[in-house]
Amino acid sequence: MAVINCPSCRKKISDKAKSCSHCQIDLVNLDEEKLAANRQVERINKSQRIMTWSFIAMLMFCGGFLVYYWKNVQPGTWQYYLSVGSTVIGFFIYIATRVQLILLKRESK
Repeated sequence: MAVINCPSCRKKISDKAKSCSHCQIDLVNLDEEKLAANRQVERINKSQRIMTWSFIAMLMFCGGFLVYYWKNVQPGTWQYYLSVGSTVIGFFIYIATRVQLILLKRESK
């Protein structure tokens, strides 16, 4: 009995397994068309997760920025640190997610 990578999710499974214990794909009736369709679905799901994080980051950025200017917070207060921290963290998470999306698109080509 050997350990191989699942052709769908790339996790370690037994070569005797009839289905993957991680992604539940049927390894007995697996053909190239089903494998390609499964990879496409995984790529779309990954892209959607990244877009969700991108949206959350944009909300953090805009929320921190708007609180800073609308509330007219003074430097040194906890509101100041919270709004600036939210703005900075949101900005960096947004940039990171956009880079991940670019890399995902390059990977799919």
